[in-house]
Amino acid sequence: MRELSLHILDALENSVEAGATRIELLIEEDLQNDILRITIKDNGRGMSEDMVKKVLDPFFTTRTTRHVGLGLPLFAAAAQQCNGALYIQSQPGIGTTVEVTFQHSHIDRAPLGDMTATLLAVLMSERPVDIYYKHVIDKRTFEFDTAEIRQELGDVPLSHPMIRGWLETTLREGLATLQSSETK
Repeated sequence: MRELSLHILDALENSVEAGATRIELLIEEDLQNDILRITIKDNGRGMSEDMVKKVLDPFFTTRTTRHVGLGLPLFAAAAQQCNGALYIQSQPGIGTTVEVTFQHSHIDRAPLGDMTATLLAVLMSERPVDIYYKHVIDKRTFEFDTAEIRQELGDVPLSHPMIRGWLETTLREGLATLQSSETK
């Protein structure tokens, strides 16, 4: 995939398919140590140890709509190509954590991509899910939690046109501020 955000979107969709109601997405860009770490943790149904071993096989999928499951194998291959790795921890009934590392400066590392569009795609899906998103570049942080937003909104859905516009603006401005601080 051309952007890491597409891998992240696939992993977030896996969490939603697993029945997660809350997903935590942490992106850490440690420029001093040249590491990019992406962690996706959900409270979905989780997987057995045997299934965790199978999910990195591209010819294994739990979906009934197709016979291949390329998302996690391609994410793992992208990480390995950039001196990184993909790790999965999961427990049935508890949830799953996927952690992916990359050498941040590796010439073959894909750009992060459009995280705002990625998050909105999941938030606007038919299945309601809360996302806690934290993006750290060295010691600067941008945080976003839809559970807090839903609490303030009451019965107004995140998909309401005015709320959707506010979400997009908040995410784009927050990430732009985080990125612009990087160059100072």
